[in-house]
Amino acid sequence: MIANVAFLAAITTFLAVAWLAGELSFLAPYKAGIFRHHGATIVLAVVVLFLNLCAAYYGIARWLFLRDTGRKLSHMDRQLGSRDAVLRDLHRDLKV
Repeated sequence: MIANVAFLAAITTFLAVAWLAGELSFLAPYKAGIFRHHGATIVLAVVVLFLNLCAAYYGIARWLFLRDTGRKLSHMDRQLGSRDAVLRDLHRDLKV
């Protein structure tokens, strides 16, 4: 899930930077001075954007894909712990 989230955040960051570069094309004659004086700040802002997108997409993915996991696992645990479990082979192995 983390690889998918990082890929989606990278694609979104790339699209945002590409859109912003298109919108700021009037600054093209000054790009050498801008990157010389503010390059580190620009790179830091892009990295922070990427990390924030990773965190947001990870939270959304956890909420979306793992919302019923606890209920499903507790149901399976109760079923395997009962005497007349459907999966008798697993019941013998899980007996404490």
